[in-house]
Amino acid sequence: MIEAPLIITFVVALTFDFTNGFHDTPMAVSTAISTRALSPRHALLIAAVLNLAGAVVTVVFFQAKVSNTISKLLVIKAGLVLLLAGLLGAILWNLATWYFGLPSSSSHAFIGGFLGAAIAAGGGFGAVKWSQLGSVALGLVTSPIVGFLGAALFVIVILLLVQRGRPGILNRRFRLVQVPAAAFVAFSHGSNDAQKTMAAMTLALVASGHLTKFKVPIWVVLISAIAIAAGTYVGGWRIMRTLGWGIFKLEPVTGMAAQVMGATVIQVATQFGLPVSTTHCITGSVMGAGAGRRLSSLSPSVVTNILVSWVLTIPASATTAWIFFAILHTAGLRG
Repeated sequence: MIEAPLIITFVVALTFDFTNGFHDTPMAVSTAISTRALSPRHALLIAAVLNLAGAVVTVVFFQAKVSNTISKLLVIKAGLVLLLAGLLGAILWNLATWYFGLPSSSSHAFIGGFLGAAIAAGGGFGAVKWSQLGSVALGLVTSPIVGFLGAALFVIVILLLVQRGRPGILNRRFRLVQVPAAAFVAFSHGSNDAQKTMAAMTLALVASGHLTKFKVPIWVVLISAIAIAAGTYVGGWRIMRTLGWGIFKLEPVTGMAAQVMGATVIQVATQFGLPVSTTHCITGSVMGAGAGRRLSSLSPSVVTNILVSWVLTIPASATTAWIFFAILHTAGLRG
């Protein structure tokens, strides 16, 4: 029999998964929409279907490597209250940054909330396995840098190769390439991001005694994939405006380069079990594509706001989760 605290934890975990979907939808489709390669309705449908496919296919055929990495971050056992507090902290930060149109990271928010709740539950920083966190932090920090440099170089090479081509014909061809590129981003997003929710739900099953060891059940994979796909279809239009038009005016060639390089970084990280940020990878790639085209085309104010939100995400979500844990603990919840 499944107890009420476990059901509540599942509901909150899937709520985070849903917010992750609509918060990160722009990463997959904003570039394709802003360059008119896809209509908004078709772009969202493609993103939702490929998000679901990425989550299921990656775990079924390549194991839940990202979930396994997350499960090893703590020294203490992750109880239901800890998981609830961490998820609530991440959800609150996701909603706040979505409201202000900032493409911050759901992955960073999840990691920050998870760590903040663990520190509160364990009575200090000793609750976290810092050696394990180091590899996670390295992936989170370096992935947008790699995306930036890769996209900038990609754009420069493409422009050199097609410099004698006719702009109208080239734009039409690059718009066609953007469709599979957007699908690649959506698939990559599902393959990495859905595994955070899978990790939370599986840890909840271990904490409640329904599992003896950490191994993601197939039904957890399926409902996590469905939740993130549903959130993706709802869309996050505020953030989409920032990514598609705010950083700089995208063209088919720069949009395609940003999508391909960002998705490639995410896929490589997923195969190594690193929970990277889809938001940071794609945003970094968009910036890099703009810099490769013309460095002065980047909007300094928008870029600055994005970077500030990146720096604040982990400490803000960690602090919020710490507060949620204190409230839940004071209310008499244990476990």
